[in-house]
Amino acid sequence: MASLLSNTTIARGREEVYVAAMPLRATKGPPQLLMSAAYSLNLWDFQHFMVIIKPSSPSQILVFDFQPKDPEDIYVALAALFGRAVPGAVLVRKLNKLPRSKCWLVGYAETDAMEIANEFNRKWETDLRIGLKDCRDYTNGLVKQLTGEKDVLKRLRNLGR
Repeated sequence: MASLLSNTTIARGREEVYVAAMPLRATKGPPQLLMSAAYSLNLWDFQHFMVIIKPSSPSQILVFDFQPKDPEDIYVALAALFGRAVPGAVLVRKLNKLPRSKCWLVGYAETDAMEIANEFNRKWETDLRIGLKDCRDYTNGLVKQLTGEKDVLKRLRNLGR
């Protein structure tokens, strides 16, 4: 796992905020193989981004992300690719440990990260439009609320990650 905070003293007692990437989900068969190949080649626009909050105390790590309600439905994928709004879902899941690759420490929450994330999720409109309001916008928005950093994905992309 790569850390992007060089020469920074670790802040104790505050939640760590990470951004992670994973392959876009697609229907089984050729679409799924294509997405996996694009992810393996590190093609930035073919990755799904999410925010991970790691509490300062030894408790559960949480993943926050935004994706289509049914990401493997071919009709949803086609509608999304042609710029149509599709029903989206904000998901919160538990992790036992941080991903080993494509996971970057981007900062520390300025206040209670779980409270900030839950409030952000309550206000997030769930109509998803690829390129206009998708996982990238969600990730950038949530990281901004948590750490104050604007457009974190642009910084990560510029680092060649």
